[in-house]
Amino acid sequence: MIEIRQADPGAENLRPVVEDHLAHSQSAGPDDSNHTMGVDGLRGAGIQFWALFDDETPLGCGALKQLPDGSAEVKSVHIIEAARGRGLARQMMAFLAQTAQAEGVNALVLETGSDLLPAYDSARNLYEKLGYRYCEPIYGYDDDLNSAFMRLDLAPER
Repeated sequence: MIEIRQADPGAENLRPVVEDHLAHSQSAGPDDSNHTMGVDGLRGAGIQFWALFDDETPLGCGALKQLPDGSAEVKSVHIIEAARGRGLARQMMAFLAQTAQAEGVNALVLETGSDLLPAYDSARNLYEKLGYRYCEPIYGYDDDLNSAFMRLDLAPER
């Protein structure tokens, strides 16, 4: 049974998932365009981290970073290669949106690789299908040809 639960990104069983995400990002584009967080960054103030499990086996992760404008940045959404193709990234993204909306966040924003980096084609495709729209650089980022910035406005929960 698939379950998403809050977790410590440095836990022994989750560290390999975070490290796999880092390795993927490092191989996908230039270092100066890589904004992927490691364990220490994901443990930082204002960041909530969740892991996706099949029973006790971690299959992926995702995080939210609170921003000063009332939005939250989606960080570190990653599904291990052996578990891809099952809709788990979509499930994690839906969970992050529901959680953010329940917490009163006005929008989710994210930075991912641009169309110059083919390794991010499937991620951008998923975000587009989920209703994210391209936008100007988000809080904390500069314009970068290797980055695509996206936003999903969230309606207040009733």
